[in-house]
Amino acid sequence: MCLINIAEGDNMELKKVGTEIFLLPAVELAPKLLGKLLCRCVDGNIIKARITEAEAYSGEEDTACHAHKGKTPRAGILWRRGGTSYVYLCYGMHEMFNVVSGLEDEPGAVLIRGVTGYSGPGRVTKAMKIDRSLNGDDMTVSDRLWVEDDGTEYKYHTSPRVGIDYATEEYRLKPWRFIADIN
Repeated sequence: MCLINIAEGDNMELKKVGTEIFLLPAVELAPKLLGKLLCRCVDGNIIKARITEAEAYSGEEDTACHAHKGKTPRAGILWRRGGTSYVYLCYGMHEMFNVVSGLEDEPGAVLIRGVTGYSGPGRVTKAMKIDRSLNGDDMTVSDRLWVEDDGTEYKYHTSPRVGIDYATEEYRLKPWRFIADIN
């Protein structure tokens, strides 16, 4: 299994990512998250996995972004300050995890599509035990969900985002899916 389980009592120096990186626009933040460690504390154990794939969703004009339909009860969280977790249910069965990006009142987010050993946003949340109880957590101070930086960086390639057939062609074709080159 590629997830790293660490007992809470282990003496491991945390390198939690601070607010500054999350204030970047989604298209800039997504590639910077590649190689970072997504961390989740569950029942006193810390689960860590390296982020390998991310997609950017940027503002109300992006017809693939939940902000496109305005400040709805579900999507309103996108107007918060970057670093807020956005977890929602998709197709009534898959929980999806996004990191809100940018400044407050400038909606955007990065969907985490893959971590080491798991490809697909539903598989990521299942493996990392991320659910809607984490929706709205400030990841810069949370002891339940955060991102760490140990200096690992990946080269990457881009492609159009997937699963957004409802978006206009302009936004379907944007190369806002960032995939780590780890082979």
